[in-house]
Amino acid sequence: MQKRSITLAGHKTSLALEEAFWQALDQIAAQSGCTVPALISRIDAGRKTKNLSSAIRVFVLAYFRTTNNNDCS
Repeated sequence: MQKRSITLAGHKTSLALEEAFWQALDQIAAQSGCTVPALISRIDAGRKTKNLSSAIRVFVLAYFRTTNNNDCS
């Protein structure tokens, strides 16, 4: 678990995520042409759960499920 501090809607907050999720957020942000804090702000604005860390994990999973459709053949 790695903790990082970011500013959301003018308030500083800390998020604890596994390193793999931070790496995924870095990759998604780079592909989207935005910063990780900007990406997290978008996730925060559209989340349907109270827990931001959970919303981020679901977002990352959904992102890679829809953009990385490699099959095993």
